[in-house]
Amino acid sequence: MPHPPRITVVGSANVDLVVECDRLPRPGETVSDAVLERVPGGKGANQALAAARLGAQVRFVGKLGRDELPLRALEREGVDVGGVVRDDGETGTAVVLVESGGENVIVVAPGANRRLSASEVNVGDADAVICQLEIPLEAVAAAAAGARFFCLNAAPARRDVELEPDLLVVNRYEHEVVGRRRGLVALTLGPEGAVLLEDGQEVARARPPQVEAVDGTGAGDAFCAALVVSLLEGRSRAQALTRACAAGALAASRRGAQPSLPRADELDAAIAESAPP
Repeated sequence: MPHPPRITVVGSANVDLVVECDRLPRPGETVSDAVLERVPGGKGANQALAAARLGAQVRFVGKLGRDELPLRALEREGVDVGGVVRDDGETGTAVVLVESGGENVIVVAPGANRRLSASEVNVGDADAVICQLEIPLEAVAAAAAGARFFCLNAAPARRDVELEPDLLVVNRYEHEVVGRRRGLVALTLGPEGAVLLEDGQEVARARPPQVEAVDGTGAGDAFCAALVVSLLEGRSRAQALTRACAAGALAASRRGAQPSLPRADELDAAIAESAPP
């Protein structure tokens, strides 16, 4: 490819309220001595920033309310935010509880993300379009209609998704919900890595480098962005899957969603270090 991969990400942008605690509370229980941080997030914004850090030329399309925190974070990384629309409501918000071992639970109030309409989606001139399911399905369908190559990260999983993307990215649970699909399916398996299926048949498998997981928030977004960027760069499917697994592992080894997203040289180093002698 003579130019950096051109990727449009159509999706959610949130303000994440990240609460770090020793352990997750049980139903009805209060856990104290936690630490609160307010950071930009949302699967769409995370994937846009992740792709930009990996060298892609990225345009983000989404909807924000009054809080501009997610917008400023994307601008700092050189993401084109000309496709962002605004209204006077609340920006999407996520409450993320993270325990000391890296496990997390997340509750999302979609806010402006829920109000993104199909008519507000303009993907521009892109080699690929990436979407998730934190925005209305009508907006996802509009993004798919204008895509040369369409990647759908089916998260959070929904049974009513009828689109057939060129690349579907799912974890085990999401795969069960959306069911078997034609074309390429990247199935993430947590610490075991990931497998790439084509029409249900395995065509590649990769394992991540060994890391100490401290926060899984954003790991799936790093994986998705790295896989698409790597495929657009002309790498083999096996190489692309290996880089995607490395991106997810590195993100899981760091605190926060967007602060944890790695750059291309970090992927190179992690892969080289984990290669057999």
